[in-house]
Amino acid sequence: MSLELAFELMMMLTSGCALLVSAWLFWRARNRRSMKALAGFGIMMALWCAGHVAVFYGQHGLGMALILANPLMPTFFLDFAIGFVNQGPGQRPWLGRLARYRGLLYAAAVLVSLLTLWQGGGDIIAFGPFEHYFVFRGSGWFNIGYTIFIGVLAHALLLWGFARQRGNRRRSIAAMFAAGAWGLLLATSFIFPSLGLLWYPWPMLLLPSYVLLLVYGVVRYQMLEVNAWANRALLWILMTGLLLGLMVLFSAMAGRLGMQALAAVPQWQLWLYSLLLLMLALALYQPVSKLVERLIYPGSRLDEQLLDTWLAQLRDADGWEALADAAQRLLARQMGQPVTVRLLTRPPLFEPSPGLELWCLHQAHGWQFRLRGFDDVTPGMRLTAEVFGSLLATRCGLLESSLQLAEAERKRVSEQHLVELGGLSAAMAHELRNPLNIISMATAGLEADRKAIIQDQLKRADRLIVDMLAYSGQLQIQPRPLALAPLLESLRPRFDWQQVSFDYCLPDNYHLYADPYRLQQVLTNLIDNALSFLRNHPDGRLRLEGGDTPGVLWLHNNGPAIEADMQAHLFRPFVTRRPGGSGLGLAIVQRIMEAHGGHIRHRHDAGWPVTFELYFPEEPTS
Repeated sequence: MSLELAFELMMMLTSGCALLVSAWLFWRARNRRSMKALAGFGIMMALWCAGHVAVFYGQHGLGMALILANPLMPTFFLDFAIGFVNQGPGQRPWLGRLARYRGLLYAAAVLVSLLTLWQGGGDIIAFGPFEHYFVFRGSGWFNIGYTIFIGVLAHALLLWGFARQRGNRRRSIAAMFAAGAWGLLLATSFIFPSLGLLWYPWPMLLLPSYVLLLVYGVVRYQMLEVNAWANRALLWILMTGLLLGLMVLFSAMAGRLGMQALAAVPQWQLWLYSLLLLMLALALYQPVSKLVERLIYPGSRLDEQLLDTWLAQLRDADGWEALADAAQRLLARQMGQPVTVRLLTRPPLFEPSPGLELWCLHQAHGWQFRLRGFDDVTPGMRLTAEVFGSLLATRCGLLESSLQLAEAERKRVSEQHLVELGGLSAAMAHELRNPLNIISMATAGLEADRKAIIQDQLKRADRLIVDMLAYSGQLQIQPRPLALAPLLESLRPRFDWQQVSFDYCLPDNYHLYADPYRLQQVLTNLIDNALSFLRNHPDGRLRLEGGDTPGVLWLHNNGPAIEADMQAHLFRPFVTRRPGGSGLGLAIVQRIMEAHGGHIRHRHDAGWPVTFELYFPEEPTS
């Protein structure tokens, strides 16, 4: 192979590697502009190498245009450095302003390239094995000087960031400097012919390694996939080198030690020896693989036994709180430091805490995990968190399905029970009202006192029948936007307040999305229930407030507080502390709220002895 062909192949290989890496970076960058700028740097390097290949094939105009466009290469790298350094806490305003005017940097690079091309900033010469080789002339030195200046500026910015960054970002900057030193060493030989030193640019033959080392140094602490790729690549490089080294060793020793018999071995026997060496390499594969894994992922100890342990303990959790506690305990034990695990049905509104956090989010396409605060941990520890997060997300999906099935079965049994109770209640109402009507008519000739006592008991029995029918019947709601203040005013005349004060505090034009009849039923039951305790209470007060969240109402009263043992059973049917009550009022209210998709609960932290919180969902947007 001629030296010119070797140089040409290395330029093609560098161009191909740069294009592939840039395409992968651009695909993985998503919304990370700094990584897109690094992809642009790789594309410009690919075009720069393609310019040399074009010169070799006699396309001098195209080749010179691509080579003289090299100011764009450090400009992309400077754009990357600005975005890379100015991330995380402690962002600098002056870097933000510089980022906003990055378009001027690109415009300047294009202008320098066009001017030097127009002024004829390069020439094509022949020397050594090269028939066509590009050298700088005249204004081309300004081109290369501007390129060097922008490159120095980008690395100075990285040096400034190195002094201020911590953790993985600091490690990435150190890796960039190491790759930059290697690239400078390789590229220096390209300039020698322009200085009159007609030396073959041997270091340029290793230029493909610069692209890979630079990109790997940047993203090894940012993207876990790169480390997995490097793990496999380094493994096969070591294995191939080991095999070749052993073959060379045997060949060299045979000649130098006078092993003529070995030197005269037939060709088929050499193939047999190679096969034996290959088997030896396969035997060394496992220990070498473990060594490489420790180099790439230091501190990582993942095996099948550990994964089985994780799966078993996550599977034992039968609820969301238990699952979060188990996950937090397992991951913290493996990481050797505290880790917060959050299981969320929607993206949180709060800011993440400074420590390590693993979030499992329920999204449209299933459960997904996110890592927060893991930027500064080693790649091995991040790999551990990634694997654990994947297992936890899978377990969240299975637990959700299990709970949904259990809830569906509970609702089915409850609905079946209500159907049976509804039929029984309707039959009982019919059978009871007939004798009650007869008793009511029979009291017509009694004294007034006796008649009043009997009529009160008949009303109580009728109210119990009505409550049973309301609780056991099918609830059909037709929600619509409803102004609350007029409804409250219309309810005032219906109650015997007996010196109990009632007021409400609502935002202007306060609306609820609710069924008017059912909302009236809810308020009537709650107010009537409160009045039964407040009428005998001095300075009784009842107050309705609109909560800070839309659709939330708080109904307060200063009556006697609800006993602790009663609070857990408030909304169960036939449980009451009200004299003469049926025990169905709050149970009916709960059914109505659930039919709306809302809820009711007792609050003891609102500053009043008794507070009920009601929540009505907002009106759907579509």
